Amino acid sequence: MSDTMTIEVQPRETTGKNANRRSRAAGKIPAVVYGGGKESVSIEVDRKTLLDMLKGHAGENPIFLLKLGEKDRHAMIRHMDINPLSRQVIHVDFQRVLMDQKIRVAVPVELTGIPVGVKVDGGMLDFVTREVHVECLPGQIPKHLEFDVTEMRIGQHVEAKDLQLPEGVVLLDEADKVLASVSQSRTEDAEAGADRAEPEVIIKKKGEA
Repeated sequence: MSDTMTIEVQPRETTGKNANRRSRAAGKIPAVVYGGGKESVSIEVDRKTLLDMLKGHAGENPIFLLKLGEKDRHAMIRHMDINPLSRQVIHVDFQRVLMDQKIRVAVPVELTGIPVGVKVDGGMLDFVTREVHVECLPGQIPKHLEFDVTEMRIGQHVEAKDLQLPEGVVLLDEADKVLASVSQSRTEDAEAGADRAEPEVIIKKKGEA
């Protein structure tokens, strides 16, 4: 299930490009907290602390306990702005969450094993969809959902409904949404196509119609 990580944040007294620039120069990331039926609040968070917390949690949905003085609030990261040149995080959007109210999130799908159709029959595994959308309480968000593809053969596929969901987690995507499939390799398809397309050569003698 999703982790809860406590992090100290500070209010931003001023906003705008110049203020944000000064904040980043001081090792902070400008951020905003919104939602939960309350007004948005401009804050800043220590860059190194936040990035260290996020290491190893790529694609997951960690819950943060934002501590602002004597106040605290559970929140999730909904968006991070990345500088396209430096690849540095330059702004973060936190959304308040209530631990007793369900939310909707995207959860990564992880495939385990090597399909028989690949290992024995020389097929190819096509990972079609790498995440599914679910609804659950914040404390019940799975870090990821696994599916063992070991028994899959050429021509078979796995759908969203085949995932084993933890108790309290409800699938929001279509049940027949294809997550992965095993197909014949493109090389074999090309060779088969070449064999079928090879024309018959007929040599005629001079004078024959």
